[in-house]
Amino acid sequence: MSQKKTKQQHKILQKLKWRIGIFFAIVLGIMLLSIPQAISQEVVVLNMMLNATDAALWKQSIIKDFEAKNPGIRINLIEGPGMPNLQEDLLTSAYILGDSPYDMIMMDVIWTPKFAAAGWLLDLSDRLTKEELADFFPAHIEAGRYQGKLYRIPMYAGAGVLYYRKDLLKQAGFQPPETFADLLRISKSLQEQGKVKWGYLWQGRQSEGLVAMFMEVLQGFGGFWMNPDTLEVGLDRPETLKAIAFLKDTIQQGISPPGVTTYIEEDTRRIFQSGQAAFLRSWPYVWPLANAEDSPVKDKIAMKPMVANSGNSPGGCLGGFGLGISKSSKHPQEAWKAIQFFTSEETQRQFIFKSGFVPSQRSLFSDPQVVSKYPHYPQLLKIADKSILRPSIGQYAQASDILQRYLSAALTNRMTSEGAMQAAASETRLLLGTKS
Repeated sequence: MSQKKTKQQHKILQKLKWRIGIFFAIVLGIMLLSIPQAISQEVVVLNMMLNATDAALWKQSIIKDFEAKNPGIRINLIEGPGMPNLQEDLLTSAYILGDSPYDMIMMDVIWTPKFAAAGWLLDLSDRLTKEELADFFPAHIEAGRYQGKLYRIPMYAGAGVLYYRKDLLKQAGFQPPETFADLLRISKSLQEQGKVKWGYLWQGRQSEGLVAMFMEVLQGFGGFWMNPDTLEVGLDRPETLKAIAFLKDTIQQGISPPGVTTYIEEDTRRIFQSGQAAFLRSWPYVWPLANAEDSPVKDKIAMKPMVANSGNSPGGCLGGFGLGISKSSKHPQEAWKAIQFFTSEETQRQFIFKSGFVPSQRSLFSDPQVVSKYPHYPQLLKIADKSILRPSIGQYAQASDILQRYLSAALTNRMTSEGAMQAAASETRLLLGTKS
């Protein structure tokens, strides 16, 4: 091999080494520059608990949509029990143990004061403008406050509803009842005509459902449970005794089943949906079930606010769920982004078509597209606008337990109404630290 050729090969080899070196330097530089970006793009996982049925719906729709638009955030749904009180127990236990895994909390309307008073929730007061707050029902926003601060954004709306058989009332020439006397009179007439077995169904089992139902009757008689601002207690007032007397009369007159004091929502819904009753006090979830294709009362029912005596305002007890952020969450900004998405008007519009849940965005109740599918929404809007709030106090769970125990004792004749309510009022005042 000639010396000239050897020199040429050496030059080529040097150029190749130089180019390889440049290539690896560029690759190394890109890798070094990419490290911070890769770290910043690490996926954030937000934990939230939902019951198994809701979790399946959320995964298929609302979470799938959110993650598609927010690739850096994932929602991990922890499936909880179906009963809200059991969900509350699990959440409470996690917080008390000091190792809560939850970033977002789906809260029943009555959990907010307890969770906020315990210091488990992030204050969301500065997250929404007045205009954005106005998109929701005022009562639902108010229910998310504790001591003037906002901790919960409404997701599902809800209020107590009085359902009735519009076909039977029309056939018998009755207008929908407006007073308690109307309700009893129409019920007895339809029973005597053999149209229905029962007149009026309500939830009497010792539970939170009993409290919600009783608040509506109490409102209709002009009474009150307690004032969260003054802590005044009204359980031993005459109006409360009249409300209890009405409920006991429905049993004594055979208008309500003798076992109604053991019923929860689903017990009453099944009887009403089977066509055996004229009236039912329950929640909005009953409507799509009662109007299912195989329902005996499909297209035969209507809804209205609970009745009230002349001079008193009727109202349905506020229900529903909303979203809050755990104070212990390591990702509060991402959690807030998820809550904004879930509670937005467009997301809720799409979600209610897929799930049937009642939205918290007020405008959707008069949206033509929504009303075409859910024609009862305008009436439900009127009911929701007259919602009654359960008292927002940190000791709500204990106060509710007191009322449940003594109200159940009065309704089942284990105590006189007067004795039961005097005891309930006394224990409630002791709980609140107020004088009699």
